[in-house]
Amino acid sequence: MTRALSVLGCTGSIGRQSIAAAEHLGLPVVALTAQRKIDLVEEQARRLHPKYVAIYDENAAKQLRIALADTDIRIGSGMEGLIEAATLEEADCVVTAVSGSVGLRPTLAAIDAKKRIALANKETLVCAGEIVMPRAELTGAEIIPVDSEHSAIFQCLMGRKKGELKKILLTGSGGPFRGRCRSELENVTPEEAVRHPNWSMGAKISVDSATMMNKGLEFIEAMHLFGVSPDDIEVVVHPQSVIHSMVELVDGTVIAQLGVPDMGLPIQLAMTYPERVDSPFRRLSFSEMRDLTFEAPDFEKTPCLKLAMDCAREGGTAPCIMSAANEVAVALFLGHRLGYNQIYDCAAQAVESIEIVKSPTLDEILAADEAARAFVREHFA
Repeated sequence: MTRALSVLGCTGSIGRQSIAAAEHLGLPVVALTAQRKIDLVEEQARRLHPKYVAIYDENAAKQLRIALADTDIRIGSGMEGLIEAATLEEADCVVTAVSGSVGLRPTLAAIDAKKRIALANKETLVCAGEIVMPRAELTGAEIIPVDSEHSAIFQCLMGRKKGELKKILLTGSGGPFRGRCRSELENVTPEEAVRHPNWSMGAKISVDSATMMNKGLEFIEAMHLFGVSPDDIEVVVHPQSVIHSMVELVDGTVIAQLGVPDMGLPIQLAMTYPERVDSPFRRLSFSEMRDLTFEAPDFEKTPCLKLAMDCAREGGTAPCIMSAANEVAVALFLGHRLGYNQIYDCAAQAVESIEIVKSPTLDEILAADEAARAFVREHFA
């Protein structure tokens, strides 16, 4: 069980819930990182008394140094600051809740330092799963997924031999626009897109859930986390979000993990594994459940999901290009500078236009990421 935490991305939804879980468990948080939002970081730092805080934005870091000048908390900045927070000796578990490819280098650094990684940064495996997972195996670092779906699969496979797995059944709610055609979504607003029917999440992941790009990213993550091929994963739309994912074993048995739609549950498990402890979260009430329904995804209505699955099969830098282009497109959409349906167009055109490198190095992955971002800014911003 975890003894002390470093939380990368402390101001986001997962970061805040990770801090809440640590406080419930009585675990010290010894390092925090954030992009900006220094008012919230200052409040967290004064409450938690970490040894180290890193702010990625240099100017914001200067402001935080002034704000916390009356404390003995060390303040770092930039990528070097994130890496120091990820490798701090006092922390044995690193929650990677930063958004985007900025989380890749700190995660690799934490792996090299043999930390437990409570993984919530999708881009780490989407962009560089072929580098990250072998590195973790080599160093002995644990990677415990925080995504509810991957945590569910992880739990269903606990104590099982690899040869027992036949297929992963990756569930998703379908988002707020399930069943609606692209032509009906032309004028969707950011305010509508972030209203997920079941989960309370950050704006970016909520939009990704609406387009089902999020499920596509999870598809790619699952390949790397569990060492399976694209053909070993089936996406199942489950609107109620009660079953968080399932596995089919070779004898035909299907094992599912159920729970309320609350990210606090997989976050806590990542900290306490292999133990389970009491939690403050609401319990499932089967007597209150009316329906559990399932359907296949409609790829014509969810082209982002189809694109991600195609990129998974293409491999190389294709998933990285798609993910980076999508990230910029979603930011433009949230800023009312891009139409909802254009999010797919951005990602698809970036994948089509930018050269895909097979078996890329880390530098080639980061270059592909930047090329995709530049492509979207040049052609759509």
